[in-house]
Amino acid sequence: MPTIFSRIVRGEIPCYKVAENDEFFAFLDIRPQAKGHTLVIPKEEIDYLFDLPPAQLGRIMEFAQHVARAIREVVPCERIGVAVIGLEVPHAHIHLVPLNSMSDISFAKAPLSFPPEEMQALAAAIAARI
Repeated sequence: MPTIFSRIVRGEIPCYKVAENDEFFAFLDIRPQAKGHTLVIPKEEIDYLFDLPPAQLGRIMEFAQHVARAIREVVPCERIGVAVIGLEVPHAHIHLVPLNSMSDISFAKAPLSFPPEEMQALAAAIAARI
């Protein structure tokens, strides 16, 4: 059974897409820790980020770097935090979270919520800078 992320890549489930190439896909997290929280995934369904072949792991990090730079241009923040948890969805993914303090990236806290129009505008603004 395909993961929710594979279904997003195939267009079966809508998302707020930020970036895409032949190998990777980035979209806003619908349960964000901060405004601009983005997920970066390989299109290929691989369970764990560190199971990616070394060259592909390097390429996903390079892709994530471009996305992180674009997020930082759009969302006022000190840094873009990076988290790899890998327990909630069995599909490799990287969390890119705008940070102004250490508490901005705590998955123990309740996620934020933004109206769909704001999420769409944010995704478009980030995508325009990639």
